[in-house]
Amino acid sequence: MQTNRGDLEMEFWPETAPNHVRNFLDLCYTGFYNGLGFHRVIPGFMIQGGDPTGTGSGNGPRSLKAEFSKDPKYKHVAGVLSMARSANPDSASCQFFVMHATSPHLDGQYSAFGKLTSGLDVIEKIVNTPRGGQDKPNTPQTIVKATVIKVGK
Repeated sequence: MQTNRGDLEMEFWPETAPNHVRNFLDLCYTGFYNGLGFHRVIPGFMIQGGDPTGTGSGNGPRSLKAEFSKDPKYKHVAGVLSMARSANPDSASCQFFVMHATSPHLDGQYSAFGKLTSGLDVIEKIVNTPRGGQDKPNTPQTIVKATVIKVGK
């Protein structure tokens, strides 16, 4: 994922969240994320993006049933990718977040579906961008292009 602050490389966990992985990759393949931003950045917590409205209230083409895991391998630690949702656990759609720090209160409550393999330095730049109300960055933090590159099996 190319951002205006640098590149993020990711690996996915289809063994724990197959529908979330498939949905995220489908959105990448179709160019859905290209040009969208990270609309919420909170140091010591996470960065959130992928909302087509840029407000935090937008949705994608489908909603997903929760795929929560209690396996400690899939905890919400720095670099983990997870899907944002409303109060309804089965409402994840297109918005995702990348953890800046460990947040155990999210474990078993949000669908973690992958992790960064490169780019924690980019997350650091994005999360420390000056921000205003609702933790919105004062300057756009943009996903320039999301590209899927298959590596391995």
